[in-house]
Amino acid sequence: MHSDLFNLKNKVAVVTGGTGVLGGAIITGLVHAGAKVVIVGRNREKANTLSEVLGGVGETMVFQGDVLDEGQMDQLRNAVLERWGRVDILINAAGGNLPGAVIPPDKTILDLNMEDMRKVLELNYLGTVVPTQQLLPVFIKQNAGVIINISSVTAQRPMTRTAGYSAAKAAIDNYTMWLAVELANKYGEGIRVNAIAPGVFLTGQNKSLLINEDGSLTERGKTITDHTPFRRFGKPEELTGTVIWLCSDASKFVTGTIVFVDGGFHAYSGV
Repeated sequence: MHSDLFNLKNKVAVVTGGTGVLGGAIITGLVHAGAKVVIVGRNREKANTLSEVLGGVGETMVFQGDVLDEGQMDQLRNAVLERWGRVDILINAAGGNLPGAVIPPDKTILDLNMEDMRKVLELNYLGTVVPTQQLLPVFIKQNAGVIINISSVTAQRPMTRTAGYSAAKAAIDNYTMWLAVELANKYGEGIRVNAIAPGVFLTGQNKSLLINEDGSLTERGKTITDHTPFRRFGKPEELTGTVIWLCSDASKFVTGTIVFVDGGFHAYSGV
């Protein structure tokens, strides 16, 4: 029995933000664990490339769509059901930041761009709510399903500069806990909702802020690693063990939880 606890064979997983660095790593881990994975992203070319790379390992399906578009997410649900007949896992990995929602050292809060703030809040928060809303009917009908949202260490310990992103991820924590309780109260223990809070991982969006062209750390990059007990950034593949655990029966009594994968960043007071 214990050998089957982490088994994801033939489970159907939908991963939004599948063309991002972290989303791609999560998809790769799920496919290697035996799941059939739907790669959801706005960039079809990147999604197709990932699908081709994983073609020799397991089954994937590409769906080009915008997580903020309810109609497209409705089409996503129908397309997955037509292909595989069920959905077992939803991982809301779509997210990101915009320059106008960040306060550089030479600016103040008065310089925030409200349009960028709005977009960051919508992408990270509503970009989780909309796909969840469209796929929940499947989970309710099955009386089974796993939802994993992607939070951040910045949700509970806001970092300087990232005003919009930190606020949006704090909303994800709240939504994760609220939804876990709501679904358990209404539908029983079959549908679980949790979130993963990654520490600082190098991605296409933040690399230039953390690493100089010569490979050395920027001042901000050094500050972050100095406040991470492991003294380094995370590697995308280091998320996969937590993802597989939360998707599997090994975590059947876990819901409404935020799991930190951060090298100790959240635990460290700086002293």
